[in-house]
Amino acid sequence: MDKAILLAVAASLCTATSSVCQRLGARSTATPAKLDLMLVFRLARRPVWLAGLASMILGFGFQLTALHYGPLALVQPILAMELLFVFGYMAILGSRRVRRRDWLAALAMSAGLALFLLAASPSGGRQRAPGSLWVLAGLATLAVVLAGLALAFGLYRLAPASVPLRTAVLGAATGISWGFVAAVIKEFSSHLGGGVEAIFSNWSIYVLVGVGAASLLLASHALAAGPLAASQPGFTILDPLAATLLGMFLFGEHMQAGTVSLAGEALALALLVVGVTTLSHSHLIDGEDDPGAAIEVAGGTPAVEQS
Repeated sequence: MDKAILLAVAASLCTATSSVCQRLGARSTATPAKLDLMLVFRLARRPVWLAGLASMILGFGFQLTALHYGPLALVQPILAMELLFVFGYMAILGSRRVRRRDWLAALAMSAGLALFLLAASPSGGRQRAPGSLWVLAGLATLAVVLAGLALAFGLYRLAPASVPLRTAVLGAATGISWGFVAAVIKEFSSHLGGGVEAIFSNWSIYVLVGVGAASLLLASHALAAGPLAASQPGFTILDPLAATLLGMFLFGEHMQAGTVSLAGEALALALLVVGVTTLSHSHLIDGEDDPGAAIEVAGGTPAVEQS
């Protein structure tokens, strides 16, 4: 169990590092007016973006290993620390001060997500899901993600100044896509004990590669679109929430529904709403792209400013 905790913390640190590095690599990229399939290849020419990609892959390895040693209900809440690590990086690397209100918003969102997953404590279920359910889950996820893309790029055409909202929508679409990837990982992990033949003769590894590549493309658009503080909540929150819902639908897992559990889940959702609302009015979102407000690798004075 101790191994699972340490590995989950390492995974959250790696994914936070990935978000920050990829945002740094994407800052000078013109915001795409539509889905740009070549964006990843252009970004791959930048060392800091490649460092973020390497950190993402390392985080995936840590997460997979953590789930081997510990249950989902333990690992996923710890991964919520990613948002706090991102804000820590922003405080260290940014010339814009991270105010106490921003820290409290990030803490409320992380605590809300962790409390929800702990109170719900998904349990039970099967190791593998029927193919018919996978088809339905895949189509539903694709429909939601495409709707998010249509909304985000529609906002770009109708209101080019709505950068934070467009970035948040793209971040949400990416988080949902990553949640589907997590479900595929669960299916894939059930075949690991069968050896190389069992792994490569099953569909899950090929879907994992394809959906993983598509999710990377979505994340690249979200990080190129606007402030990291706008896209990161969608990454951090909707990934585990989508994975939890898919776990219930695909693998027959069930959430706790007792009085105490429901009260904890309601409190958790309230914390999430408060945190998101507070962060949506943060100067980190409203003014990241102002002159002198960028996250720079060598610039900035780390501080926490009173609101």
